[in-house]
Amino acid sequence: MHFILIGLLLLSVLVGPRLWTRLLMQRYRRERSDIPGTGGELAQHLLSRFELTDVGVEATDAGDHYDPDARMVRLNHANFDSRSLTAVAVAAHEVGHAIQHQRKEAGFRLRDRWVRMAALAERFGAMAMLGIPVLTLLTRHPAPGILLFIVGLASLGGRTLVHLITLPVELDASFGKALPILRQGGYLAPRDEPAVRRLLQAAAMTYISASMFSLLNVWRWLRLLRR
Repeated sequence: MHFILIGLLLLSVLVGPRLWTRLLMQRYRRERSDIPGTGGELAQHLLSRFELTDVGVEATDAGDHYDPDARMVRLNHANFDSRSLTAVAVAAHEVGHAIQHQRKEAGFRLRDRWVRMAALAERFGAMAMLGIPVLTLLTRHPAPGILLFIVGLASLGGRTLVHLITLPVELDASFGKALPILRQGGYLAPRDEPAVRRLLQAAAMTYISASMFSLLNVWRWLRLLRR
């Protein structure tokens, strides 16, 4: 019984943030005729306003994000094409990252570097996990396999740790950049500010929730290796 409760608690910690983010985004995805432009149009307008002439906007089938290598704000089709509070909040948040990049803010640069390192570590972790049975069979001793398991486990969890450490960068994109821009530029009706605040909080937590959810991969590896 205790194991079941612990399992449910861990599942809620890992899946809860992702579920909350999705439900909140969906709640405010309703089209609004009083919103003058789509998320894609707002992003392009804000980029022009802040003279980010080398940054583009495009729709994507993947999640909303700012790509510093391509210098591109990418919004999923639902946000790129719609006039909703969700589209407004997400577009402003991703433009916030583009502004961080343009200003060469230390937090953004550090986050970008760490995310790249975590992605490499995650790939190495998966390879390490796959190599455990082979190494154990070749050496006929469990010690090298155990060491490789520890290294692989730490590598797979690295992305979550990186996003937790760099959460201030996400919060700044939402509340240091996006919210003041929307408020001061008159893009936001006062009655909508509480909802947009919640959406910007969700936008900041998107990477965290995705990273926490990715920890389920670690659990899958553990189950696979126990067989």
